[in-house]
Parts: sequence; C-alpha cells; structure tokens
Amino acid sequence: MAKKHIRFDWAAKKMLRDKKNFGILEGFLSELLGEDIKIEGLLESESNQEDEDEKFNRVDLFAENSKGEHIIIEIQNTRELDYLMRMLFATSKAITEYLPVGAKYGEIKKVIAVSIVYFDLGKGEDYVYVGQTKFKGLHTDTVLQLTTAQKKLLGKPTIHQAYPEYYLIRTTKFNDIVNDRLDEWIYFFKNSEVLDEFRAKGMSEVREKLNVMNLPNDELKRYNKFLESLHDEASYAETIKIEAEEAAANAARKVEEEFRDDEKKGIALNLVNMNFPDEQIAQATGLDIAEVKKLRKHK
Repeated sequence: MAKKHIRFDWAAKKMLRDKKNFGILEGFLSELLGEDIKIEGLLESESNQEDEDEKFNRVDLFAENSKGEHIIIEIQNTRELDYLMRMLFATSKAITEYLPVGAKYGEIKKVIAVSIVYFDLGKGEDYVYVGQTKFKGLHTDTVLQLTTAQKKLLGKPTIHQAYPEYYLIRTTKFNDIVNDRLDEWIYFFKNSEVLDEFRAKGMSEVREKLNVMNLPNDELKRYNKFLESLHDEASYAETIKIEAEEAAANAARKVEEEFRDDEKKGIALNLVNMNFPDEQIAQATGLDIAEVKKLRKHK
C-alpha cells in the first residue's frame, strides 16, 4: 500500500534543514552517489535562506559532507529554458564563495550539484543524467591522468573527481517502474508516495518523519495551500502555452493569407499587363473587380 507523504520540495524547505532530519538527505545522496554520505551541516548561502512565501518554484539546499565536499541540491518545479546554465552558475558561485582569500587553487572544494526537476529539460530518454569533466586527447582519444604529486595535492585519484559533478533527475521521464533503490527515491520524488516494499537507505526516516498525517494542523493548512498554488501554477502555465500556440497558429494563418493575396495580385498584375479583361482576371484569381481595377490603375 502506498501512503501519501510530504512533497520533497516542501520538506527541503521546511524540515530537512533540521539536523535531526539529515538522515533523509544522507539516504538519498548515498543511493545516488553509490557511497555512504554523511552530512556535516548546511552552508550559509543566499539561495539557502528561509523564505516566508509559500509559493516557491525552486528550493535549494547547500550542504557539506564528511569529506569536505560541497553538495548543492536544487528542486525546480517550473520550466526554465536556461536551467542548465543556471546549474553552471550555482556550482561556479559555490566554488568562488568558499575559497578563502589568498588560498591555493588546490584548496578548492569539490562541488556535487544535484538537480531534481519537474519539467521536460533537454532531449533524451533517460531520467537520470550525470555530467563530469574529462580531458580527452584530440589525437589519441585517451583521458588525461593526474601525476602522483597532483593526486596527493588534490586528494583525488582522477581529474573528474576533483571537478564539479552534475546529477540531473528528470521526474517527468520516470515511468514509475522501480528497478533499484535509487528508483525508489525517484518514485517518491514524483508521486510523494512510499511503497511498503521500499528499502532504500533513508526510506525509514521518510516514512516516520514525512507522513502528511504527522503535520500539525497549522502546518497542514500551509502545506495544502502550497499544493493548491502548484495546481494554480500548472493551470496558468498550460493556459499560457495554449494561448501562445493559438497566437502562433493565427500569425501563421495571417502570413499564409497575405502570401496568397500577394500571389493572387502578382498573377492579376501579369494578366493586366497582357491586357486581359477585368472580369476574366477577377474570375481567374479570385480577386474582386474593384481590386483588379485598382491594380490596373496603379500598375
């Protein structure tokens, strides 16, 4: 049986910032990254501040794990065509914000950016994409490796492990077929449900702490208001989309009509130059007599 739970974006905004709930984030990140993740705390950032407005479209969490790596978790509800570039901006900002003045470049913290989006982003059939930076030989197609000294300095065995990594989860592409423990998390992100058979790390905490029925009455009211705002936004976005499509179709029809009208006038003008009678020109082109006479007058 599936039970309704609090949406992950609401939880990230209201609950997961509490240290006692870090187990939920740790469970998800451990399944995503394939290693045990321990969150040491949240980092201060403009995007990581509380916002009293319940109608938020994006939620950001900025955390640090036990290895000193910085992890950005972003949840985006509304469509942004340039969202991929915003991911780049967020990682770049994290790198520069937390490099002390005068520090060596070797002290740059590894940044892991995790984006959970609820709209179609890019073209592709998969629902989880990983972005890494690798240097490949132009002529040999081999990957550039670190020297022993560089490995010691950076504390990483490869270049891509020192550079930012991107994990993009497209919930709209998930088909609700659960094949592994990461899929259990993505099923939860998409449906706000936890099935009885789910055993992924952190799911026990989700069952215990994110059950909608456990919300106090005042918080439940705010949560329901938030859900209503999401429905309103979805309807508004669909309305804008339909109106834009109709406007584009009308513009295309107008252009086509103008083109056909110009084409008719061009044919009519040729017939005028050949001294065809106005009546025959009107019949051949579909123009009215007055328009034909006007063309003859101004030819």
